[in-house]
Amino acid sequence: MKKVTVIGSGFSGLSCAAYLAKNGCDVTVLEKNDKCGGRARQFTHNGFKFDMGPSWFWMKDVFDKFFNDFNKKSTDFFETIKLDPGFQIIFKDNLLKLPSNWDDILDLFESYEKGSSENLKKFMIEAEAKYDIGINTLVQKPGLSIFELLDLKVINNLSKLKLFTSYRSLVHKSFKNKYLRSLLEFPVLFLGTAPKDTPSIYSLMAYSGIKEGTFYTMGGFVSVINAMKTICDELGVKFKFNFDVENIEIKDYKIESVNSSNSKFSTEIVICSADYNFFEQKILPKKYQSYTDRYWQSRTMSPSSLLFYLGVSKKIKNLEHHNLFFDEDIEEHIDDIYKKPIWPKKPLFYVCCPSKTDNEVAPKDKENIFILIPIAPGIEDTSDIRKKYYDIVLDRLSKYCQIDFKRIIEYERSYCINDFISDYNAFKGNAYGLANTLSQTANFKPKIKSKKLKNLFYTGQLTVPGPGVPPSLISGKVVADYILNKELC
Repeated sequence: MKKVTVIGSGFSGLSCAAYLAKNGCDVTVLEKNDKCGGRARQFTHNGFKFDMGPSWFWMKDVFDKFFNDFNKKSTDFFETIKLDPGFQIIFKDNLLKLPSNWDDILDLFESYEKGSSENLKKFMIEAEAKYDIGINTLVQKPGLSIFELLDLKVINNLSKLKLFTSYRSLVHKSFKNKYLRSLLEFPVLFLGTAPKDTPSIYSLMAYSGIKEGTFYTMGGFVSVINAMKTICDELGVKFKFNFDVENIEIKDYKIESVNSSNSKFSTEIVICSADYNFFEQKILPKKYQSYTDRYWQSRTMSPSSLLFYLGVSKKIKNLEHHNLFFDEDIEEHIDDIYKKPIWPKKPLFYVCCPSKTDNEVAPKDKENIFILIPIAPGIEDTSDIRKKYYDIVLDRLSKYCQIDFKRIIEYERSYCINDFISDYNAFKGNAYGLANTLSQTANFKPKIKSKKLKNLFYTGQLTVPGPGVPPSLISGKVVADYILNKELC
């Protein structure tokens, strides 16, 4: 058995480690922090349990497939709830709640725009076809050769994919009502780019998030991480926590050891599930780097985020589990992220209140609240700026919920660009990885295989298939499959 080292224990790292261990590799995971999960870690305070990153999921079939590959079911580890409503969008002059039932969704659309329910059916038929091609074919490719795209299923459906059509134009062609357009465009915002710059193939996100529904794991999203860690443990994967990789030793264009300040770990294969840019630019000697600093600076990154974790001393009305505050101009906020980039003048934000569904995440009669403001990566992050936006969002939240939030908050923690860099070495403090623009999709992403070192591979949100939890799960499998198919392990 070859010794395989996986750097990082987020979704892609745990996925890759599990698949390799299942096939007989001797796998050790090195983790910078004191627990698994990467951005999906959880912390607690006086009975409050806060998911630090992901708080819900779509593409449930991707999670189911992962567990099935190890002769398990998700229900062996945690309970999954389909939320109803999936989420609500708060506009300045309207409130829109997305039901979980498909017929109710069709009725909702029809109530806003006559004939739109039939248009939505057609839209989702196309989106489902893209989902099938995208998730079951395209994202399963390692992205190392253009010939991978010469798949009969892809070729026969090129006209349906509409690769050179923007997602916004696709939506606007079928729907005229501004609220319905916002509802349909919301899912792609988590791809790290504006709807007008997102290829229309990503309508697959709308299919998953709107047609299939929004899901929550009881106990918090860390339940998924804990389940993956259990599978890895059962397969013999070893873990070394608080192992901050600082340098490597290379011989004959192979990494021989991965080292921290006080520990040396010999290896035969290395898989970097940590930040791709950081490992390339800060750990690898320049002669072994596949990409230049100029290349990385030219990439369009997904947003970063300013997050607030709040423990609230009483139950709050008007909030659902997921709440999107679209009560300011979304185009202005998008331009502040991608065009200028600056701190948003009138930010949109997301509020998660998991205690509406899960009694485990907050003490009795209290609420657990998570607030996220998307911001441009790489901008200034100071305590004064955080305080300014804390006041902005709490004032708007207080107005909507008809209560003075500042009087009932018993715990508050912020998290922003500097923390993403400190905890995850995230390039420019990004939260999601590379933006899914057409020029950064599929084979145009940084490669899973080093161009210079024979035994170095990459997985995660800065390589194929891209940002998000389900793509990260798939990314780990793609790299493991490549290594196993090449009989490198």
